[in-house]
Amino acid sequence: MYFLKLKFSQLIYFFSFSSQWEEVSGYDENLNTIRTYQVCNVFEPSQNNWLLTTFIDRRGAQRIYVEIRFTVRDCSSIPNVPGSCKETFNLYYYETDAVIATKGTAFWMEAPYLKVDTIAADESFSQVDFGGRLMKVNSEVRSFGPLSKNGFYLAFQDYGACMSLLSVRVFYKKCPSVVQNFAIFPETMTGAESTSLVIARGMCIANSEEVDVPIKLYCNGDGEWMVPIGSCTCKAGFEPDNGNVCRACPPGTFKSSQGPGLCLQCPPNSRSTSEAATICVCRNGYYRGDADQPDQPCTSVPSSPRNVISFVNETSVILEWHSPRETGGRNDVVYNIVCRKCRADRRSCSHCDENVDFVPRQLALTDTRVFITLLCARSLLNQRCRQERGVTFNSLAPDWLFGCYDTHSQNSK
Repeated sequence: MYFLKLKFSQLIYFFSFSSQWEEVSGYDENLNTIRTYQVCNVFEPSQNNWLLTTFIDRRGAQRIYVEIRFTVRDCSSIPNVPGSCKETFNLYYYETDAVIATKGTAFWMEAPYLKVDTIAADESFSQVDFGGRLMKVNSEVRSFGPLSKNGFYLAFQDYGACMSLLSVRVFYKKCPSVVQNFAIFPETMTGAESTSLVIARGMCIANSEEVDVPIKLYCNGDGEWMVPIGSCTCKAGFEPDNGNVCRACPPGTFKSSQGPGLCLQCPPNSRSTSEAATICVCRNGYYRGDADQPDQPCTSVPSSPRNVISFVNETSVILEWHSPRETGGRNDVVYNIVCRKCRADRRSCSHCDENVDFVPRQLALTDTRVFITLLCARSLLNQRCRQERGVTFNSLAPDWLFGCYDTHSQNSK
């Protein structure tokens, strides 16, 4: 809640005929001396006594709240009081764009006030209570709106009560600036009605980005934020900290994607030397394959296949080999068979005919054996087993030559 300061020194009053409000000293419920406005013309009928505030700037508020602390004398405790005695008073407001308090009494008596409510006391005091300084203070809150002009005046109408105004507090409500779901929402005034919901658009905090749009919060009539819609999340290279900050990953850590996750330590054989790293760079001699995830370790180049064996007949060949002694830390080593048809001098080669068959297949072999059929006789065939793995192309590893076969003479070279 935000208060529009209002002291009794700001109040001006108007009265009708011989009746009026008076500023007098009194006591509050704690027996502290206070200044109050008091009226008690209960023995004269047809009372119409007005007390008016100075101009109050609404400061953009659409709905205004007024808290009134007051005491009311019990009519039945006043001897010989006529039936015109009241235990209530009226609260009004007058909306305007400019200060007009300099106008005369006649203007204010006929001003187009809007009634807020008739205020009744929950408790009243008697002569005995008052004499013993045991005051029964009432507190009532009323609201009014919507307001559209620059400000307003409050007016209190007495029409036959014996009462005192102890304090008047004027305020409005708004939702404070807040950070939720990594988005900042501005201070937002409540709506014109107590049931109004006012939409506030959010903005992602530093180093975060939108996940769902639009990012918004609803401010209810009590100045409280409702459940947010949409959210932001920390960018890659940043992790959440205390729920409302996205902190850069320190050196030696990384975060590869947006989201609520925390920064991770660099995987083996990699490092990051600066803040906000989205990936850790492989150390010298280590590599990361195109299909490798950022949280996987960097690996080195496997060694060559071992112990190549070939079995040849008229139109086929069987190749067998042993896996590399060193895999470089990888578990995705596969083999590709490259078949080229060459002239006897090996100066001119071309791809093998399309009808050459590889069993189980030519590419991405996981076994260390392949059976090749329908080789063209009377030609020199160069068979290579090319070892493929996740880091082959990045590390520029060489091919390995298994052998050269003349299927016509069945000589293996």
